[in-house]
Amino acid sequence: MQTNTSAGWMLRLSSLIDSGIERISKIVCWGYLLLVLIIILQVVLRKGFASGLIALEELQWHLFAVGFLFGLSYAQIKNNHIRVDLLHHHFSERKKAVVEILGILLLAFPFLATLLWHSIPFAYDAWRIDESSSSPSGLPMRWLIKSAIPASMMLLILAMFSSLLKKLDVLVSSGREGGKGGVQHGR
Repeated sequence: MQTNTSAGWMLRLSSLIDSGIERISKIVCWGYLLLVLIIILQVVLRKGFASGLIALEELQWHLFAVGFLFGLSYAQIKNNHIRVDLLHHHFSERKKAVVEILGILLLAFPFLATLLWHSIPFAYDAWRIDESSSSPSGLPMRWLIKSAIPASMMLLILAMFSSLLKKLDVLVSSGREGGKGGVQHGR
């Protein structure tokens, strides 16, 4: 029983991370409703009154970017991301977990750490100079959208950490059961 309790912390922590990401994603997804309304408004202004607004055009790009960037972590926790599974379906659960762990540690984490490392100064410089649109009628506070990059990368790193915990739990569980493939955890 002690082994179950000690190994269960990984799934509890993973579940806590996943629920936090899901809450953030539910808030961010309302941006898509706003995006649709802004697109409709912009089309009406452009086609009906022959004058669109540059600020609305830029807001569309920003809302789409935020939805995409934060949607990456949601896709990761829901296991709805794209993957190339040529051999994956032939593997045991234990072997799948090992491949996932190696992919997260050797590919995902270094890539995301690099993105995070370079996006922080990028966003900071925009904030420091109070960067705004180069268009006179564009949006102010460009640092806000640039700050979405490191924020979403941190969230994606958390999502990848949650996946890592789930896969480590599969290894621990399959080790306890004599290497028979383990129990399927999550997707």
